[in-house]
Amino acid sequence: MEYRVLSGAGLEVGIIGMGGEHLDGKPYAQVKETVDAALEHGVNIMDVFMPGEEIRANIAKALGPRRKDMIIQGHIGSTDIKQQYDVSRDLPTARKYFESLLRIFGGYIDIGMMFFIDSEKDYKEVFETGYAEYVERLKAQGDIRHIGFGTHRPETAIKVINTGLPEMMMFSVNPAFDMLPPEEYIIDQLEKGFKPELFHGIDPKRAELYKLCTQKEIGITVMKTYCAGKLLSKDLSPFSEPMTPTQCIHYVLSRPSVASALVGFKSREEVVAAMAYLDADDAAKDYSGVIGSVRSDFRGSCVYCSHCQPCPVGIDIAEANKCLDIARLDTAAIPPSVIAGYKALAHGGGECIACGNCEERCPFGVHIIENMEEAETLLG
Repeated sequence: MEYRVLSGAGLEVGIIGMGGEHLDGKPYAQVKETVDAALEHGVNIMDVFMPGEEIRANIAKALGPRRKDMIIQGHIGSTDIKQQYDVSRDLPTARKYFESLLRIFGGYIDIGMMFFIDSEKDYKEVFETGYAEYVERLKAQGDIRHIGFGTHRPETAIKVINTGLPEMMMFSVNPAFDMLPPEEYIIDQLEKGFKPELFHGIDPKRAELYKLCTQKEIGITVMKTYCAGKLLSKDLSPFSEPMTPTQCIHYVLSRPSVASALVGFKSREEVVAAMAYLDADDAAKDYSGVIGSVRSDFRGSCVYCSHCQPCPVGIDIAEANKCLDIARLDTAAIPPSVIAGYKALAHGGGECIACGNCEERCPFGVHIIENMEEAETLLG
């Protein structure tokens, strides 16, 4: 396993994490087999949003004394008051379900997640009631160690981050979601099926969110890495060909501020299939052909696919461009962490020899030579 620091929370997490949803309703033996396989492969972060007591208890039992080795994202406000996944901001109800989660997982939750803040109504129910104050009390009491939140909407995510309360975020990330027009709600797309004609390139609002997260040091864990399996299906993918798990994971991990791609496992075999990413070569990880199969209205923008590599002088072009994109948000107040990240690169943009090999290979017409010069000017 490779590990990254989850910015804001400061936790070191595996780049592949675990979503527990698909274990719900499964027998204990299957839960244990899957959890054991995840731990054996170095998985150390797991999302447990499911409100049912049985699935929570099964996961906790499977972890046993290894609970200390797993960072649990536990959600505040996730309920099953209608005998299905539901959300409640009613404090007595939220408290009841969260206190059950606390008890089952040993009296503490590593990251207390404000559950499902998508709409303006959701935002008001969290920040204009006593809900946010309750979450802050949980942290002050030591019941949760860090505060996070989950959302599917970039405009809402930006608003929540700007309150200054959360330290990290769980967000839906994959190339299909990143390319949907901002007026399209991704949950609707999952239910209705994708229309390929909707895809016009990277949604600027989502790109803005990724950069803001890096600027504000808000780490991201990712849900819907495989787009509920649709990206792996020839019939359901919105692209001209299905993606592989490795391509999906690599796309997610190339987004700014992302620390971990959470994958929904329900068997040892699915864990092993995802872990193949760790040994994959650059060709297996390359997702640029899939992205290039849709209209390229985003030509000129780096999508950090590294198709431009190798650089003859060793510049990590994708990382340099990522730092530059964040710096461009406010060139008068570039975060020190971005400058430090750029300077930590083995080779900076100032070493570019303007050979043009990268620009010939770039599928998206990025002016890489100019970008390297600008990166060195702003960050070198």
